[in-house]
Amino acid sequence: MRASAAIEPTIWVSYSSHLIHSPTTACLTYQTKQETITGHGPDLQIRSLLDRLQFDDPSGEADQAGISSAAWPLFGLLWPSGRVLADTMVLFEIKGKRILELGCGLALASLVIHRRGGDITASDNHPLAAAFLLENLRLNDLPTMKYQVGNWTHNNLALGQFDLIIGSDVLYDRAQPETLSQFVSHHSAAAVQVVIVDPNRGNQGSFTRKMGVLGYSHAQTVVTALPDGTAYKGKVHDYAR
Repeated sequence: MRASAAIEPTIWVSYSSHLIHSPTTACLTYQTKQETITGHGPDLQIRSLLDRLQFDDPSGEADQAGISSAAWPLFGLLWPSGRVLADTMVLFEIKGKRILELGCGLALASLVIHRRGGDITASDNHPLAAAFLLENLRLNDLPTMKYQVGNWTHNNLALGQFDLIIGSDVLYDRAQPETLSQFVSHHSAAAVQVVIVDPNRGNQGSFTRKMGVLGYSHAQTVVTALPDGTAYKGKVHDYAR
C-alpha cells in the first residue's frame, strides 16, 4: 500500500451556476467549478462545488438525512484526505475484489478504481452525491458506476458484503466510531481489508479500538505531506479480518 499521495497541484478551469427552480422560490443557485486533477494516472476532470458557502436544499431532503446547512457543501469539495486515498488506490491490489467506498463525496478514489476496471460501489448519504458522480463520469468518458445510498445508521440490504472497504475523513463526529465500525462489520466479507485515511481527528483511536473488538487487525502509515509540498498531517489506517 502506498503511504503518500502523488498528487500535483490542482488547476481551476472554470466555474458555473447550477440553477434550480422551485414553486416557492424563483431561483435557487449553487455555484460549481471544474478542476483538472493530475497524479492518479490520466488526468481527471472533476466538477465540484465552488466553495464551502454553497447551500441548496429546497425540498428539505438533506435536512431529513441529518445534513445541516453547514455540512451540506462538504460532500462537493475535494479534500486532502480524499486525494491521499485516491493515490493509495492507484496501485492497490483490486483484482477480483468487490469494493465499497464509504462517504464518497465526489468519489475521487472510486473514479480511480473504476478507471482501472475495479468492481467499485460508491456510497454517500448526501442527496446530490449521485448527480455529481454521474456528471464526473460523463466528463471523463467513463461508463456507469454502481452507487448506493450509504446511511451508516440504517441497514441497506442492497449493498451486500465487500472484500475491500475504503473511506477518507469519515470520523469527524464522536458517534461515528461506533456507528461506522458496526456498518463496516455488517458489510464485510469473510476475508476483508478496510482502508481509512484520517487527518488525525480525535476519533480515529476509538474507531481502531472498536474495530479490534470486532476482530480486525490494524496497521497504520503516517503521511506528513503531499508531493506538491503542501503539508498534510494524517494516517492511512489498514484493518484486516
